[in-house]
Amino acid sequence: MANTTAGAVRGLSQKFICSKHVLSASPGVGLYSSRTKSMSAKALQYAKLPSLPVPKLNQTLEQYIRTVKPLLTKDEFAVTEQVAKNFGAPGGVGEKLQLMLEEKGAKEPNWLSEWWLDSAYLSYRLPVLVHSNPALVFPKQNFLSKKEHLAYAAKLIVGALRYKAIIDSGKLEQDYLGKSPLDMSQYTKVFNGCRIPGLKTDTIRHALDSNHVIVIHNNQFYKVVVYGENGQILDDRDILNGLTCVTQKYNGPSAGVGFLTTECRNVWGIAHEELNKDPVNRASLQAIEDSIFVMCLDKSSKIEDNATVSTRMALQLLHGYGAENNSGNRWFDKTLQLIVSEDGVNGLCYEHSPTEGPPIANLADLIVNYAQEKTLRDDERHLTPHCERLTFNLTSALDEAVMLAKRNVDQLVQDVQMNSFSFDKFGKEDIKALKLSPDSFIQIAIQMAFIRLHGHPAAHYESASTRRFHGGRTETIRSCLPEIVNFANIHLKQNLSPQEKFKALQSAVNAHKGYVGMAINGQAIDRHLLGLKRLAIEGGIDIPSLFLDPGYSTSNNWRLSTSQVAAVNDMVMCYGPVTPDGYGCCYNPRRDEINFAVSAFNSNPTTCAEKFGEALKKCLEEMRDVATSSILSSL
Repeated sequence: MANTTAGAVRGLSQKFICSKHVLSASPGVGLYSSRTKSMSAKALQYAKLPSLPVPKLNQTLEQYIRTVKPLLTKDEFAVTEQVAKNFGAPGGVGEKLQLMLEEKGAKEPNWLSEWWLDSAYLSYRLPVLVHSNPALVFPKQNFLSKKEHLAYAAKLIVGALRYKAIIDSGKLEQDYLGKSPLDMSQYTKVFNGCRIPGLKTDTIRHALDSNHVIVIHNNQFYKVVVYGENGQILDDRDILNGLTCVTQKYNGPSAGVGFLTTECRNVWGIAHEELNKDPVNRASLQAIEDSIFVMCLDKSSKIEDNATVSTRMALQLLHGYGAENNSGNRWFDKTLQLIVSEDGVNGLCYEHSPTEGPPIANLADLIVNYAQEKTLRDDERHLTPHCERLTFNLTSALDEAVMLAKRNVDQLVQDVQMNSFSFDKFGKEDIKALKLSPDSFIQIAIQMAFIRLHGHPAAHYESASTRRFHGGRTETIRSCLPEIVNFANIHLKQNLSPQEKFKALQSAVNAHKGYVGMAINGQAIDRHLLGLKRLAIEGGIDIPSLFLDPGYSTSNNWRLSTSQVAAVNDMVMCYGPVTPDGYGCCYNPRRDEINFAVSAFNSNPTTCAEKFGEALKKCLEEMRDVATSSILSSL
């Protein structure tokens, strides 16, 4: 049996490590703005929101034809346009599927939720590491001693537990979009959750009650109880005592089980089944999976490259820098991992399937503020919480699986390019002063940077929140719009006046804002098309030619996967590309600057995160010059 398991692990790992899966979603967060108002627990629990609508078929197909046009040649577009029209013809398969979807939408508050969770996450077989899990970089710290390192980690733990207490008590303030309340259910999924690997698909485990966190140090796992006998959160100083106990009193070799969470999901699913056969392993797995969250106490990463400090921080939080550094000091299936390194690098990494970014970003701002403001005092008596080392008994097959995981994670780490930087020429307030939308402005610059580097437009994903609706997650903003490509071409290739360029820029901004409005109101196209396709598959209907057309594949090959993650503190979120020849691009628009994290893969010779970042900076500056020149010339 051991040899069979080892062979299966090896075969699956070799099969998947060489492939790249194209997600239909970026691992980013919903585009949203919010205001807050106090809310009772009853209102939070029972607030009624409208059901997710089903868009009209002809509306979706019109927008599909419009958005696919910039990506195709004239001849390709003619074919794709006719295929789309045939799909929507009266009495055709599209109309049949549309009626089925409308019936489903009339019965369910969110017809999409289960399909989306499965398609975007649980059936996704590449590692969650890099390919799905985002990381959020907190402001770097300067620790002068081991005690300062652990004290800061303790404060982050207590800050997170306080945030959880607000959620659990129903005192969380309601998010709004304008006057519309937003779905708050994702906040309840940040803590106590874990993704469980399967052989073909994964599941999500959510512990109803838990009193401990998992602390990982030197790739070893420790269960640390964080509540007192009265059920109250332990004091920061108590938690510090527990972390000190973990780092000083426990030694011995590590089984390296954390490396298994970096593997392809099928491979990890086989190993997970093998682990569970042993009662000691089963108890340790349950302790990890049922924990409130994980705290990773990292060692300083030993790396030799020319990367900036901000880029190194992003990479350490995203993947841990490989087997010799901190990639095994993780449990990538946990919904929330807080990470604090000896050298001051700190932040979080989260498993994306239960929640989008807003709850995570709000958590980050709260706990960073708490850690910065809280001072630990030594003049009081404190406890040492219960700390227990978790052990694993590994078979020879599992030992081999761990070794293989180490090699594979090193390959993946070496493949990831990252360029994290702060664009400091201007920020969102300067863009607003030009009477332009900051998000639209940035999105246009991202597409224009791609065109500048590669000579043609690319399918461009930006995530929009659909939390106005019951159980809402995300919808795609297709930012490769004809008006945006037109502005880029006018600016890059034609010698027109500032007024003419500015008019084209305004048209591009308005087109993007219009698509954002459709997306947040549940009227965009990508989730609708996914629903129609899933109905065909589940109903035993031949997959319609619309979904087999090369134009459809091209328009869903998100070479640009982007998200806005607004945080009050000086932070940035990062994640990997979702195509082998693409870029991940996340940004935090601040008052006077914009933080960016751009990623690409070294294995593709056509992409370069550093060059893309430089092109992006140039486009942002040139776009502002276009706007200011036009305004000045009109005075």
